[in-house]
Amino acid sequence: MENKTVQEHHDETLCTYLQQHPHSLAILIGSMHGDDWTVLSTNEEAKRFFEESEGLDAASYFGPFWAPLRKQIGTMCSTQTSKNQIAYEIYEQAHIFESIIIRQASEHYQEMYVIELRSQEALLEEQKIRIEFEQKYMSVIEHNLDPIITINRSNRITYANISVHNAFGYRMKELSGRSVIDLLSDEKKEEFDHFIARAFAGESLEMEGISFFHKKGKYVTSYIKAIPVKINGSIDEIHLILRDTSYHQKNNEKLLFLSYHDQLTGLWNRRALKEHFKVDADYAKKSDEYLSFIHLDLDRFKTINDSLGRNGADEMLKMIADRIKMVCRKDCKLYRNGGDEYIISFRNHSIDSTESLVQRILSDFTKPFYYNHQEYFISASVGISVYPHDGVSLEGLLQKAEQAVLYVKENGRSHYRFYREDMNSTFTDLALMESHLRRAIEFNELAVYYQPQVNLNTGQIDSFEALLRWNNRKFGFVSPMEFIPLAEESGLIHTIGDWVLEVVCKQLKEWQDKQYRPVRIAVNISPKQFRSGDFALKTKELIEKHEIDASSFEVEITETALMHMNDTLLTLQKLKAIGVTISVDDFGTGYSSLSYLKQYPIDIIKIDRSFIKDIEHDKKNEAIAKTIINLAHNLGMEVIAEGVEKELQAKILKAAACHKAQGFLFSKPVPASQIVDQYFDWI
Repeated sequence: MENKTVQEHHDETLCTYLQQHPHSLAILIGSMHGDDWTVLSTNEEAKRFFEESEGLDAASYFGPFWAPLRKQIGTMCSTQTSKNQIAYEIYEQAHIFESIIIRQASEHYQEMYVIELRSQEALLEEQKIRIEFEQKYMSVIEHNLDPIITINRSNRITYANISVHNAFGYRMKELSGRSVIDLLSDEKKEEFDHFIARAFAGESLEMEGISFFHKKGKYVTSYIKAIPVKINGSIDEIHLILRDTSYHQKNNEKLLFLSYHDQLTGLWNRRALKEHFKVDADYAKKSDEYLSFIHLDLDRFKTINDSLGRNGADEMLKMIADRIKMVCRKDCKLYRNGGDEYIISFRNHSIDSTESLVQRILSDFTKPFYYNHQEYFISASVGISVYPHDGVSLEGLLQKAEQAVLYVKENGRSHYRFYREDMNSTFTDLALMESHLRRAIEFNELAVYYQPQVNLNTGQIDSFEALLRWNNRKFGFVSPMEFIPLAEESGLIHTIGDWVLEVVCKQLKEWQDKQYRPVRIAVNISPKQFRSGDFALKTKELIEKHEIDASSFEVEITETALMHMNDTLLTLQKLKAIGVTISVDDFGTGYSSLSYLKQYPIDIIKIDRSFIKDIEHDKKNEAIAKTIINLAHNLGMEVIAEGVEKELQAKILKAAACHKAQGFLFSKPVPASQIVDQYFDWI
């Protein structure tokens, strides 16, 4: 105050007040002693209305209306109040005002007051705004989709919106004056009391999982939010916003069930197995027990799938799950591992008890399953790993149980084996081999070799068979008997097969550009690759891309690929339209050999090496080979014998009018460069 003038203090006092009441007429008056009242400061609204200057005495400023104002000031002084409010009229100007007189503190005046005058028009506008605000407030409450209950400090209900009736069945008249505590279940009443106490202390809170009593006599799991109602700084009521969460709770329970259970069979799933393993392994360790993992894999279930269709196979999987559950003991947990695989975790005191359980399960599989009044017999192969004997990690134990299953399947199926270390080598090598095979093209490990096909009458060579070779950085040279089935099973055969086609076409183009005499190269096509749907188109695009003679390209397929009549015939017809040569490999070892010869556009039959082996000693093999040769002649087809290793075999075949032969007698498969060096002089 020492650095401020009296006028500055007056203005500051008025400005502070006007921050809260900017649209009223506000006049600051003060008195040094007695009735000597002076207008110290006014706001702009007051200046415009009274058209008088500051510094006048109050009686002159207010005129005849100073008397009622002075009377109110006197009343405030006598009652020691700090605020008073009166209504009076200024008839001359047809204005009606409400006055509010507020005592102010001052170091320079004995008394100082702010007189606020509000016109009737302003009052009506303010009332309109207040009513509108109240209606908006009530609309938010009354029409809220969430049930809202208002309670006082005695926990008595003073208000309930219509949503309370919709959610819990109560009308307002049924709740008015009733204690909200009576509507809650007992288990959380103490927690609710603390919740309400904090809300009346001014906190906005929420609480889950409280049970609210429905009018129909049931408890509904609910969520509650408490909103304090503050009026003039005091909290005498609280809004309780309720929400029925029982539906969401049921949904959450359903989602939780689905996340840990197989949707088809209702059994535990792999995720549940991971969760349970932590507890079961810890229990087994503390109680000095075993924890066995029994991996059950159905044998040849694909035949059931093919016979019954997807729905029938699913019903069968559910029946199998139910049957296994009947055999399992109370200390077993049954899981579906996906597809036609089941896993049983079994806490036990001995390996014998595990073996006994598995024997009962397999014995039960000897009984038929019934679907649509038909009997079906299904067998299963079982592999077992044991914690902690075979490992302490779940993934390791499951992998070892799976290895034991694979061992069972390779050795007769429909029985069981415990995991042994010697089962590990083959499985690991196959897994590692597949990993290496996936990078074989990238690392330039694959190569195409060519084996000559010799004309038995002239000794000339004008055709070769392309054979794939793999020289791996870890395994060395891997036999095609090992990696080709692996490629087919893993799906890599499509990528590798496309690569071989590209290499062969490039090779034919190179020899063609160097103007060597025309030759034909046969490429073995996997049944999966042949039935891919776009094989003929892909072959056509390759031939056109490399600009090679279509007749120099031979597609060699097995009898297995010919078994799908409609698709196969269409693909072969497309290939013949392109102009490629078509041959059947390993003739005589497949199915329906004679039936398709007259239906398909086949150019060459290749006699399987199994009929050529020992042909010089085995009269039956000789008879079969000669029959195939005669059949090919009668059908106008060329015939080639595979696996010829001895001179006598070649003589027998030549005498039987076999056109060509290939085998170690003439040459092993060799690289393209060696073909040029050794054989093109013959052509």
